[in-house]
Amino acid sequence: MSFRWFVRWLLADVSIKRVTDVVGAAIGLVVLSPVLAATGLAIRLGMGGAVLFRQQRPGLHGQPFGMIKFRTMSDRRDADGALLPDADRLTRIGRFLRATSLDELPELWNVLTGDMSLVGPRPLLMAYVDRYTPEQARRHAVRPGITGWAQVNGRNAILWDEKFKLDVWYVDNRSFLLDMRILLMTVVKVLRRDGINAAEAATMPEFLGMPGDADGATGNRAGHRQL
Repeated sequence: MSFRWFVRWLLADVSIKRVTDVVGAAIGLVVLSPVLAATGLAIRLGMGGAVLFRQQRPGLHGQPFGMIKFRTMSDRRDADGALLPDADRLTRIGRFLRATSLDELPELWNVLTGDMSLVGPRPLLMAYVDRYTPEQARRHAVRPGITGWAQVNGRNAILWDEKFKLDVWYVDNRSFLLDMRILLMTVVKVLRRDGINAAEAATMPEFLGMPGDADGATGNRAGHRQL
């Protein structure tokens, strides 16, 4: 390996991003280990059962991976055995974790393993992949992120169409400096607790596709929390 090749590799934007992800995630897991342990203990004592929530989400090029988060909702069900709405299952501890974004911290492991990035479009549900327009599907041209351009420009308080436009804008304009800007803006957003919930809902409504899509979807309805 020549020194010139190493410098060219280091200066490549994609390489800088991956190095930043690995270093940032590793440092984050070490520095925040007391917070991770305390949060896990609080969930165990306050909610019982599993501490972590695992779910298949679409990653780079839409390929599924197992995303890890701290659990924020109970498994309460109605008389027919169906899960209750999110607002009824979201626990007191869960509300605090979401308000402070502590529920997202385990995703640092996903970043370390290469399934996610520190910055990128948020990984949504696998069911959404077939509902995107070709333009919206371009959000999967990069690794999904713990935070992203849509998150610092409205998070759950903006409509799906706006969110996807912001995601695609990031794909077309991504850079190391933009990532640093987003990370800084994320810290400010978390401290201010901006855009945690969708308007008039405890969680983000389900994305059913854009009006006029082939599946006949004409709008969104309340569903599971996505972000």
